[in-house]
Amino acid sequence: MAGDQAGRAPFGVKLAGREHDLGGGFTVRRLLPAAQRRSVGPFIFFDHFGPVTVAPSVNFDVRPHPHIGLATVTYLFEGAMTHRDSLGNVQLIEPGAINWMTAGRGIVHSERRPEHLRDRPYVNHGLQLWTALPREREEDEPSFSHTPSSAIPELECGDARVRVLIGAAFGARSPVAALSPTLYVDAMLPAGGSFELPPLAPELALFAVQGNPSIDGEPAGERVMVVLEPGRAATIRTGSPARFVLIGGDPLDGSRHLWWNFVSSRKERILQASADWEAQRMGRVAGDDEFIPLPPTRFTPPEPIS
Repeated sequence: MAGDQAGRAPFGVKLAGREHDLGGGFTVRRLLPAAQRRSVGPFIFFDHFGPVTVAPSVNFDVRPHPHIGLATVTYLFEGAMTHRDSLGNVQLIEPGAINWMTAGRGIVHSERRPEHLRDRPYVNHGLQLWTALPREREEDEPSFSHTPSSAIPELECGDARVRVLIGAAFGARSPVAALSPTLYVDAMLPAGGSFELPPLAPELALFAVQGNPSIDGEPAGERVMVVLEPGRAATIRTGSPARFVLIGGDPLDGSRHLWWNFVSSRKERILQASADWEAQRMGRVAGDDEFIPLPPTRFTPPEPIS
């Protein structure tokens, strides 16, 4: 799709997103940031990838690259990938688990095809999100945390099967430790099912991963993000099986600059991180020596995310 498409619906703002090639033909649908909406709660970046069949001859690996000032949140519906980072962490990421990486003052990581899938095709399908770190935590020490699928609370809500990935909802609380009030929920509805959605967070959005659920009788649209009106409850219904995620939380504690893989409340910090990466001062992933240069168009401070 050539660019963001959005519209005002009775229940909020709809974002259709845009296609983005990460390299090698690996295409994602990017919903945030968008011209019409830069963030939802602490979430400033939302990529949906797949479902895509990865053949042995295809290389969709994400090579080593740096981050500052954010936390990455990786969640798979199908497939697998291997996370490696400059702290020495090596983690197989599988469906249902939450993988939270706090970049803080700086980290380098890669996400590659697991060795056990090297010689056979498999389907990859998932979400990669970023949250902005609170201003007072932007320079925290980097860290990585893996929460297995078995530790994520799962419950029935109306006709929906709900997993509380991050935060608290419907009487359940995730063990994942976020750095600001954050909500992330995975929900599945059977054909003909309905689900009462309370205003779970000051800012809240629904993304339809599969199917076309309706919100108060209005179709949401498959693979479309709906940013809901603050404080409004809604009824979610579906005629065919549907899966959707909810994201949200408290609004950002101030504006953010986002350029390439860097996020900061200070434009000078992004310039410093760019210089550090170019000089290879941000660390390396052991055994993975590929180097991605900075984008040819360098950072010129735009309007920050707010």
